[in-house]
Amino acid sequence: MARVSEIRFVGYAVPDLAAERRFYNDVWGLAEVPSDDGMAYFAAAGTAEKYVVRLRQDETQRVDMIGWAADTRSDVDALFEQVREAGGRIVTEPQQLATLGGGYGFRFFDPDGRETQISADVEQGEARALERGEAIPVKISHVVIHSPDHKALVAWYERALGFRVSDWLGDFMCFMRCNAWHHRLAILPGPPCLNHVAYDVLTIDDMMKGVARLKKNDVAIQWGPGRHTAGNNTFSYFTTPAMNVVEYTSELEQVDDEHHQHQVHAPSPEAMDQWGIGVGGPQALPQPAPDKGLWQVAPA
Repeated sequence: MARVSEIRFVGYAVPDLAAERRFYNDVWGLAEVPSDDGMAYFAAAGTAEKYVVRLRQDETQRVDMIGWAADTRSDVDALFEQVREAGGRIVTEPQQLATLGGGYGFRFFDPDGRETQISADVEQGEARALERGEAIPVKISHVVIHSPDHKALVAWYERALGFRVSDWLGDFMCFMRCNAWHHRLAILPGPPCLNHVAYDVLTIDDMMKGVARLKKNDVAIQWGPGRHTAGNNTFSYFTTPAMNVVEYTSELEQVDDEHHQHQVHAPSPEAMDQWGIGVGGPQALPQPAPDKGLWQVAPA
């Protein structure tokens, strides 16, 4: 079975592009990448991905697209066949991409109507080894999504994109991997929408320094700091000016990708947060509502 190998980017449409642009560039710690297509792109310093966030101005706030990587063009072709056989609605067949960074890939809607892109041979940007204390994102760590039939969607991502189950929290949250990192995707019940996008930072100290930087910029922490059980990663959650949820995380667990056996963690406050010292909680985050971009083709 072919499988995706990593997450590339998340694309958003926002009503106030200037405010969101300032947040990612001046507060969150990403760096804007030059472009001439009217969109704003942002890179994370610790990864060679050309960009990890794409923004565009639109009256309707929505998630445009989630981009995943494949290792080779042959993997792209194989994944295309798997997606089609699994019933994914195809937007574009495998082809040369005209988007920033180019590459070879295809787009489709998952069963909930999220537009998704799989690509290989994409132009790379510059990456560097971050130093302790910089407190900026290394890369995207994971995305968490809601689905009205979350168990069926878990099975679909296993079948279509080669994800593997790493852990469950009760029967309502599934953590899935596409490489040795404990999770790159997690799925929760609820209306079809994005829950949050998490960014790895180098250390716990970097996470805390990042929390301090956001506080100085009047961005309040919504939940954290804390440490989850599944994945054992630290966390602090915030909202962007457009009320998209973002997370700083560190120390995400690595597993034996071929042999890891998933566990079912009993839901409890301690399972959600081992430390139990943070402010807020899931109830402090924006409540899920169906994304307004479902089943709509976003600008490429």
